[in-house]
Amino acid sequence: MADDMEQVYKEHAKSVYKYLFSLSHNEDIAEELTQETFCRALYSIKSYDGTCKMSVWLCQIAKHIWYQELEKRRKQHSQELKEDIPSTEMSPEETALFQGDKLSIYKAISLLDTPMREVVYMRISGELSFYEIGEVLNKSETWARVTFYRAKSKIKEEL
Repeated sequence: MADDMEQVYKEHAKSVYKYLFSLSHNEDIAEELTQETFCRALYSIKSYDGTCKMSVWLCQIAKHIWYQELEKRRKQHSQELKEDIPSTEMSPEETALFQGDKLSIYKAISLLDTPMREVVYMRISGELSFYEIGEVLNKSETWARVTFYRAKSKIKEEL
């Protein structure tokens, strides 16, 4: 059993990491959640019935773990006292000018419907291929391409 999971890890760890990175935009979090994904997969491998590909099953576990992480962060954030300490490196005006384009792009992405938003994040942040995106979302490669194209069009309209 351990050898089987080791092989599964070797084959799918990179895909799971890319998927989690596309959601979190943070290497450390993606790495930590990838490890958590495989720990949970090891404990629930008996429930894997083979109706979907192993990579899809693992990404479903990863997505569930990501949502749990978001909920945990939301709770922590609401309990902490917020102190607004201005940055000593750049003024708010400089930061706004520096990040203006990036910020407006991410704002436009956030306005997209969930499937489009996921496809865009997986493509630009996770650097997943259209085939991999289709696999993760249980859709075809063509669907992923068309969805990404439509999302780009909507982002251009918004900008």
